[in-house]
Amino acid sequence: MNLAQSRPDAHLQRLATAPVYAYLQDRGGWCVSNAGVFIGDDSVTLLDCTATEASARQLHEQIRAHTPLPVTQIVLTHHHGDHHGGAGIFAPATVIAHEQTRNAILRDDLDLRAIWPQTQWGTLPLIPPNATVTDRMTLHVGQLHIELLHFGPAHTTGDIVAWLPDEGILFAGDLVFSGSAPFAFMGSIQGSIRALEHLRALEPAVVVSGHGPLASAEIIDENADYLRWVQSLAVDGVAAGLSPLETARRADLGPYRQLTEPERLVGNLHRAYVEHDNAVLGMELPTHPTLADMITFNQGPLPCGA
Repeated sequence: MNLAQSRPDAHLQRLATAPVYAYLQDRGGWCVSNAGVFIGDDSVTLLDCTATEASARQLHEQIRAHTPLPVTQIVLTHHHGDHHGGAGIFAPATVIAHEQTRNAILRDDLDLRAIWPQTQWGTLPLIPPNATVTDRMTLHVGQLHIELLHFGPAHTTGDIVAWLPDEGILFAGDLVFSGSAPFAFMGSIQGSIRALEHLRALEPAVVVSGHGPLASAEIIDENADYLRWVQSLAVDGVAAGLSPLETARRADLGPYRQLTEPERLVGNLHRAYVEHDNAVLGMELPTHPTLADMITFNQGPLPCGA
């Protein structure tokens, strides 16, 4: 591994007396995601596997520092490449995901290399899931009981979370962002709020978000409040005849001013505008016009932290 590409902030943190770990890349942002590690009696199950070859190899090395057992299963929370890009490092592990995630990966949707061509992605073979989930699935990893749950279109159309009821630990994927703005352009604002209500009802003690530091269950409420604010902005913007970009530029960020990646507001508004017209939740929208608006809002290219 090129040490220049390693992340000194990335680390495995044990979350319970049971062998449950979060792999945290605390300085989140575009292309910098967290993962989960579940150690069983004879193998390891991994939840997501980072974006680049270098970061995936760093994750692999940290797992081997804790156990010599092989990674035999990878659960993908959704299809964005910052969560599945490193899967090839762990081949020939079984890859489990929602059926919509498999379909999107086979379409190579979303291709991060095309958005950030200067990033050193490394050699990343596309590894489509070979086992799929529709609504729910239970994994037994040693003594760990892990529920994989899908609540409909949210961050994407194929999100799954991993819930460990005995430990009270929720690996929420990108249904929850910690310290950065939520993002539901490729899924649904309304669906995200519904999904977050389901997550809150689980009453987790610890929430591992797809990006950012560990949090308590209150982070779920904070994400839901942000998305309701987006819906309110969309109602006012549509009534005023403003574009999503114009609405975002006029918005008072207020309590959300401290969130990183504020340009995600533009993408969220594009989705909220469509849903304002009673569109089918999760319907596909063109990516490039929205990405262009986000770059305009940001006054320059979106920074990739991978």
